[in-house]
Amino acid sequence: MKNRNYNIYFSTHTISGIIISAILFVIFFAGSYTLFKKDISAWQSNTSFRAREETKLNYNTLLDSLDQKHNLKGRDVSFFFQENTMDTYVSLTASKDSTLKSKKKPEADKKGAKIGRRGDGINFKYNFARGESKTYEESYDLGEFLYRLHFLAQLNKVPIRLGVPFGYMLAGLVSFFFLFALITGLLLHWDKIVSNFFIFRPWSKVKTAWTDSHTALGMIGFPYQLIYAITGIVLIFNAVLLTPFTYLMYDGKSQELYRDLDYFDEKEYTYGYQSLPGKIDIQSYINRTEKLWQGSYIKSVSIKNYGDTSMHLIMEGAADVERNFSGKGKIIYQLKDDKIVYQQSPLPESNYVNQVKSLIYRLHFGDYGGYALKIVYFILGIMGCVVIISGILVWLVARDKKNVPEHKRKFNLWLANIFLAICLSMFPVTALTFIAVKLGNPVDMDFIYHVFFYSWLVISAYYIIRKNISRTNRETLLMGSTVSFLIPIANGLTTGNWIWKTYAAGAVDILFVDILSLCIAAVGFICYYKIKQKQRSEEEITV
Repeated sequence: MKNRNYNIYFSTHTISGIIISAILFVIFFAGSYTLFKKDISAWQSNTSFRAREETKLNYNTLLDSLDQKHNLKGRDVSFFFQENTMDTYVSLTASKDSTLKSKKKPEADKKGAKIGRRGDGINFKYNFARGESKTYEESYDLGEFLYRLHFLAQLNKVPIRLGVPFGYMLAGLVSFFFLFALITGLLLHWDKIVSNFFIFRPWSKVKTAWTDSHTALGMIGFPYQLIYAITGIVLIFNAVLLTPFTYLMYDGKSQELYRDLDYFDEKEYTYGYQSLPGKIDIQSYINRTEKLWQGSYIKSVSIKNYGDTSMHLIMEGAADVERNFSGKGKIIYQLKDDKIVYQQSPLPESNYVNQVKSLIYRLHFGDYGGYALKIVYFILGIMGCVVIISGILVWLVARDKKNVPEHKRKFNLWLANIFLAICLSMFPVTALTFIAVKLGNPVDMDFIYHVFFYSWLVISAYYIIRKNISRTNRETLLMGSTVSFLIPIANGLTTGNWIWKTYAAGAVDILFVDILSLCIAAVGFICYYKIKQKQRSEEEITV
């Protein structure tokens, strides 16, 4: 490779990497835990889906209850099923029947949880196992928090008017820079890509060890990271990416583009002001669709104009990965005539657009290979965090030379110290939040925000002020490993769900979180021991 090209690749790779390093670490670390979002939610709520997955959910009972509380006449009712959980998000619009006047205030369910309202619309989360309703804020759990943190949704509250939520925009820009860093990194090592893949000298001098780990782990995880960079950009910035096509192919008519991409139902269902005769049996239509779409599962159900002759039932589903890797289906029932007016199967005959959309989600969330694949994804995600940390350290060591002016060396050390304090403290903070959600009461959105962000701020500030990168690395590793080891103990003490009990009950999702925490703790303790062992050997050589 020509020196000029090498210098260009090296400079662009280094600059793009150092700009996004801290934020990218947060995205990768939180994203790795997000792979087990449903398991974490089950663990926190002490409600195992795996132990109840054969339980039949009765939506007629739920609808009857909602009708008594809120009078569903003329409303649009939507259920958004949470896969591998006992939860569903419920959304009720205002009634289209102008003869009705709703003066009700937000009601509480039998547990005392208030239902969230927006105008005359109602939104809440319903748990079939406990039969209770909660607002989004009340039902907010650690799984949801880490999921949203991995695309920086919490930063959307920052009052900056950009036309796009600030958190999403920042996550999208980081994904773009990350893709850029991946490509330039590959070009940088292209001539020695095979040899670099096999070189790893962890017991050599510090710069060599970090350089080898950055290069070797970067090469091993490159395909995984490339997939995440591309799918992350598409999922976050899809509206931006589609903008040119709106003008090139649709003359600026974005509604037609989104309609062709099946992002919303284009049909308007005019209210008829005539009651639908007979009892409304939604459950029978769900059962019929499940038989019709064998090898797939229903993701959402929308009821248009409840109780009116214009009532329609819209269901969307996804293919089971064992039958079809990607695919999305949709079916519309007209209840007045009891007939299907539209159907698109999620199985192999699913159209191209739905298959591509489903493929992007599958690749990004790794939900197509069970726990084995998610564990591989998790390991690769943590490897990505190590690559980021090693990249910061390589950057620092390479610039900590006598020929570099003193003020620049101090700035480099200051910057690296801040980045590493923020990144490395995330491990003990996350583990601490796992324990906090078990001990706290009540646990809602505010509680999780306060525990996580305040503890993160305190620990990060402590290590920034201390300004000792070596001790920051060792102590956060030891602290995070110790707290991770205590996670299953906290679960057992507060709920009685010790590992042997969840195993016997078949609560695999709860059991998995406890086992994962113990494995993380074990790996952390081993790494800490090796670091201390190497430090002692270096001190002996110096003496």
